[in-house]
Amino acid sequence: MTMTIGFIGVGSMGGPIAANFLKQGHALVVYDINAAAVQPLIEKGAQAATSPSDVAARADVVCICLPTLETIRDATIGDNSLLRGGKVKTCINFSTAGPDVIREVAQTLGAAGITLMDCPITGGALAARDGTLSITVSGEKSGYDRIKPLLDSLASHVFYVGAEAGQAQIMKLLNNMLSFAAFVSSCEAFAIGVKAGLDPDAMVDVINTGTGRNSATTHKFPNNILPRTFDYGAKMMISFKDISLCLEEAQRLGVPLWLAPVIKQVIGYAITQDGDSNDVSTLVKHYEKWSGIEIVGAAARASKTSA
Repeated sequence: MTMTIGFIGVGSMGGPIAANFLKQGHALVVYDINAAAVQPLIEKGAQAATSPSDVAARADVVCICLPTLETIRDATIGDNSLLRGGKVKTCINFSTAGPDVIREVAQTLGAAGITLMDCPITGGALAARDGTLSITVSGEKSGYDRIKPLLDSLASHVFYVGAEAGQAQIMKLLNNMLSFAAFVSSCEAFAIGVKAGLDPDAMVDVINTGTGRNSATTHKFPNNILPRTFDYGAKMMISFKDISLCLEEAQRLGVPLWLAPVIKQVIGYAITQDGDSNDVSTLVKHYEKWSGIEIVGAAARASKTSA
């Protein structure tokens, strides 16, 4: 069954998700502060909106996929937000905002008769394009039942973790903390291995058949680092935001974290050197610089030599 879907925030993750809705035959109304991000969807048949409130005036279901807490608040409960739209009944949040912001937004939207379903996504830009995301959901069970067919069309895995606003955010932050820890430790392992003369392609093969296997060794290193494309699809600022939110939640709950503060320091260092808009996979370049090596796969080496 097709419908009109609104979409706010069509960047590296939101854009592919919105494009999948178009492929499935849904009518789409889109808004992004960056007009260039909207244009590819317009060319595929989407309608452009002038503001979040304009989107909410034209669609019963509105999805948001935004990078910062400020943009999420502005789009949902700000001066020209979903609250001013009049038609929207359900807001699906794909962003990672932390539980506090989601509770605030859910309460404010709920008072206006709009149900917020919190659905943070995992899997990266490739999974967004392929429709193989993992989506964690919290919110009213009846709301979950209504939107589940939409979520199933975007994801290989959909998990409902509870009715309380913010529960899906906590689950997403914990997942990201583990992912960041695996990535930073993998950067260190590959720097040591290459410095010692190991072939990084062979390292990937060995690790991925052993107990050290993780998302960095199965995806980031073979797909984005060894080929030297550095195009995983997540900006450094997003990683820094997520690990910071995780630390805030741990402090609120009184749970001590020892590794997460170090991970935040490593990502923060990279931001001080390169800015916050670089792809998160470029973090490995700092380990290369410190170690005096370059972590390059055989295919990239061959391409470099032939050029």
